Amino acid sequence: MNIQHSHIMAPPAIRSLEATGLDDVLMRDILLKTMFRMSLSNVTKISKALCLPIPQTIELIDIARSEQLIEAVASAATSTSSEARFQLTEAGKGRALDALTQSEYYGAMPIPLAQYEKQMKRQSIRDIQITRRQIKIAMGDLILPPGLIDDLGPAVSSGRSILMYGPPGNGKSSISNGIRAAMGDRIYVPRAVVHAGQVINVYDPIVHTLVESSDDNPSMLRQTGNRFDNRYVCCERPTVITGGELTLEMLDLKFNPVSRTYQAPLQFKATGGVFIIDDLGRQEEPPQSIVNRWIVPLEMNYDILALQSGEKFIVPFDTLVIFSTNFHPNDIFDQAALRRIFYKIKIDGPNQSDFLKIFAMVAQKRQIPLDEETIIYLIQKKYPTIDNIYANYQPVFLIDQMIAICDFEGQPRHMSPALIERAWKNMFVQSETIVR
Repeated sequence: MNIQHSHIMAPPAIRSLEATGLDDVLMRDILLKTMFRMSLSNVTKISKALCLPIPQTIELIDIARSEQLIEAVASAATSTSSEARFQLTEAGKGRALDALTQSEYYGAMPIPLAQYEKQMKRQSIRDIQITRRQIKIAMGDLILPPGLIDDLGPAVSSGRSILMYGPPGNGKSSISNGIRAAMGDRIYVPRAVVHAGQVINVYDPIVHTLVESSDDNPSMLRQTGNRFDNRYVCCERPTVITGGELTLEMLDLKFNPVSRTYQAPLQFKATGGVFIIDDLGRQEEPPQSIVNRWIVPLEMNYDILALQSGEKFIVPFDTLVIFSTNFHPNDIFDQAALRRIFYKIKIDGPNQSDFLKIFAMVAQKRQIPLDEETIIYLIQKKYPTIDNIYANYQPVFLIDQMIAICDFEGQPRHMSPALIERAWKNMFVQSETIVR
């Protein structure tokens, strides 16, 4: 899939400890905890764990040495000062243990919220301009209803909220994924952010797809060639997809009482990308409650989170939110909620012509020859029984059923009216009363 990448300004590489925006004590304690928990002594490895350049790592070590928390390890085998080794003193171990009782967080230095907000402005999803060609490429082989791209294009380019609704099985989920693919560029995601001394983990390899890293060259002590601040991870724009399992609690900061650390909620991890709420109306929470939770973020471009202490704070909200439902919007929302969703796009089932195109395309992919008699039987005998209502999922379902029957019977893969009859029985369940 060849989609043009847009240019995103990277967070500048760290050239001094002050540039981190962090308090010296916080950095020192993370250094001590990292060395203690990861049993690190080598400068290069400590630098990599902290996601700081080697010069600033040494500067931080020197601060701890001046406080008798770290000491150098003499080694005749050390050939370069970049391989200098250090260890925690007894006082350093005590301080590390003390700091761990406050928070188990160690490793990458976090990003202050103010710095994070600046970076989000550099890579805002609202600055993306999607072309008709990009959407067509991203949608791949999807047979889209006429005029759908006319509606999708402005909605995606706006970076605002979209509600897609219509009968089930017509590709709302596939279209949502195609929207993400159309963006085709990359952003910088913080490994962690910090507010009021509390560190919140953000980078999640399940959500974020790594594109490239920016590490110091370990063979050069004073290397400062990092192309960007390594406390960030260069990723594809993230996509978070939730369905019937979504609860309002999943949109809150998650505190781990054992490690005393925070995990960013789903919408925070999706910042700069797409948050898809699939199957809206299937959650335990009523759809109105779910949309109400999004009112402030959608209107104000920021979200409000709360720490365990109850303290609330503001974080940037820069996310394309896509709601997808099989219900009619008027049945699940009031007008005030609908007004706050900027674009409402109906995804209808295909007409007969598009259905046949999809059927032929699926058959070609599955390498099963088309049979004219079978197709006529399907169109003239079976679809009139369901009022000629076509859906995008049906060609895949019917063809895969026929293939499964052929494989089971030990026959070459083929189509026939008899196979259509057997496949059709599995696509629809006849209404009847079961006596128990």
